[in-house]
Amino acid sequence: MRIGLIVLASAVVLSGCVRSSYESTPVEVNTPKGKVTCQLYTPERVQWDEAIAKPDTMSKQEADNICIEQGAKQLETYRSLGGRS
Repeated sequence: MRIGLIVLASAVVLSGCVRSSYESTPVEVNTPKGKVTCQLYTPERVQWDEAIAKPDTMSKQEADNICIEQGAKQLETYRSLGGRS
Protein backbone atom coordinates (compact mmCIF):
# COMPACT_ATOMS: atom_id res chain seq x y z
CA MET A 1 0.00 0.00 0.00
CA ARG A 2 2.78 2.42 0.93
CA ILE A 3 4.67 1.80 -2.32
CA GLY A 4 1.47 2.41 -4.27
CA LEU A 5 1.02 5.79 -2.59
CA ILE A 6 4.62 6.74 -3.33
CA VAL A 7 4.22 5.78 -6.98
CA LEU A 8 0.95 7.73 -7.23
CA ALA A 9 2.47 10.81 -5.58
CA SER A 10 5.46 10.66 -7.93
CA ALA A 11 3.19 10.41 -10.97
CA VAL A 12 1.19 13.45 -9.85
CA VAL A 13 4.33 15.52 -9.28
CA LEU A 14 5.86 14.51 -12.60
CA SER A 15 2.67 15.10 -14.57
CA GLY A 16 2.90 18.82 -13.79
CA CYS A 17 6.43 18.94 -15.15
CA VAL A 18 5.52 17.07 -18.30
CA ARG A 19 2.43 19.18 -18.97
CA SER A 20 4.47 22.38 -19.25
CA SER A 21 6.44 20.93 -22.16
CA TYR A 22 3.20 20.87 -24.21
CA GLU A 23 2.27 24.53 -23.61
CA SER A 24 1.95 27.01 -26.44
CA THR A 25 2.26 30.77 -26.17
CA PRO A 26 -0.87 32.08 -24.39
CA VAL A 27 -3.65 33.23 -26.73
CA GLU A 28 -6.09 36.08 -26.12
CA VAL A 29 -9.73 35.62 -27.12
CA ASN A 30 -12.12 38.60 -27.23
CA THR A 31 -15.62 37.82 -25.94
CA PRO A 32 -18.68 40.00 -25.28
CA LYS A 33 -17.74 39.92 -21.55
CA GLY A 34 -14.11 40.85 -22.16
CA LYS A 35 -10.76 39.32 -22.98
CA VAL A 36 -9.90 35.76 -21.94
CA THR A 37 -6.28 34.65 -21.96
CA CYS A 38 -5.94 30.97 -22.76
CA GLN A 39 -3.12 28.54 -22.14
CA LEU A 40 -3.42 26.15 -25.05
CA TYR A 41 -1.49 22.94 -25.44
CA THR A 42 -0.51 20.86 -28.44
CA PRO A 43 -3.32 19.70 -30.76
CA GLU A 44 -3.27 16.29 -29.10
CA ARG A 45 -3.96 17.90 -25.69
CA VAL A 46 -7.05 20.07 -26.34
CA GLN A 47 -8.68 18.73 -23.16
CA TRP A 48 -5.95 20.51 -21.12
CA ASP A 49 -6.71 23.98 -22.57
CA GLU A 50 -7.61 26.43 -19.82
CA ALA A 51 -8.09 30.10 -18.99
CA ILE A 52 -5.23 31.78 -17.18
CA ALA A 53 -6.92 35.21 -17.08
CA LYS A 54 -10.58 36.19 -17.43
CA PRO A 55 -12.94 39.09 -16.78
CA ASP A 56 -14.35 39.27 -13.24
CA THR A 57 -17.85 38.92 -14.67
CA MET A 58 -17.06 35.47 -16.08
CA SER A 59 -16.84 32.18 -14.19
CA LYS A 60 -13.69 30.07 -14.41
CA GLN A 61 -15.70 27.27 -16.05
CA GLU A 62 -17.10 29.63 -18.70
CA ALA A 63 -13.60 30.96 -19.45
CA ASP A 64 -12.17 27.43 -19.61
CA ASN A 65 -14.93 26.44 -22.07
CA ILE A 66 -13.99 29.38 -24.30
CA CYS A 67 -10.38 28.20 -24.25
CA ILE A 68 -11.36 24.62 -25.05
CA GLU A 69 -13.39 25.92 -28.00
CA GLN A 70 -10.39 27.97 -29.15
CA GLY A 71 -8.17 24.89 -28.89
CA ALA A 72 -10.70 22.89 -30.91
CA LYS A 73 -10.64 25.56 -33.64
CA GLN A 74 -6.87 25.38 -33.77
CA LEU A 75 -7.08 21.58 -33.91
CA GLU A 76 -9.39 21.79 -36.95
CA THR A 77 -6.93 24.15 -38.65
CA TYR A 78 -4.05 21.80 -37.77
CA ARG A 79 -5.90 18.84 -39.25
CA SER A 80 -6.89 20.76 -42.40
CA LEU A 81 -3.21 21.53 -42.99
CA GLY A 82 -2.35 17.83 -42.87
CA GLY A 83 -1.47 17.44 -39.19
CA ARG A 84 -2.32 14.27 -37.32
CA SER A 85 -4.21 13.84 -34.12
